[in-house]
Amino acid sequence: MIDFLRNLVVKDFWLKLFSVALAVLVWKFVNEAVKKQVPPARASEVLTQPLQRQTFLRLPVVVMSSASDVRSLRVDPSEVAVTIQGDPALVEKVLAKEIHPMVDLTGVETARELRKRIDVATPPGITYVRVDPPDVEIIFPTRQP
Repeated sequence: MIDFLRNLVVKDFWLKLFSVALAVLVWKFVNEAVKKQVPPARASEVLTQPLQRQTFLRLPVVVMSSASDVRSLRVDPSEVAVTIQGDPALVEKVLAKEIHPMVDLTGVETARELRKRIDVATPPGITYVRVDPPDVEIIFPTRQP
């Protein structure tokens, strides 16, 4: 038993000592790197900053359809109010022409009246909160023979 313990320590002693020293160096290096790392408070700062809201009134609803679609139609209501939110510095710079309320009619073959939900495209860093009204009625006029 004593021979076993002696071999455990003495056999390949320099290799074992080198391995322990290397392990301690790696541990110290990683420990210091973690201490110097900027804490993840930036994400929480962004979440705790007050967001500013702004409402744009009377924005025209854009109808998106395929390029070959030449049907005439009417959107009721044709204008909506869109409320956006974001960083105050970004919200102050947003212009009404950068907010795009739209209705997607691609894939709609036939209909007389149709209710569609409004999607809103906004600049980067800005999210839309609400659209009033949230959907519009698409009216296809009847064809005269």
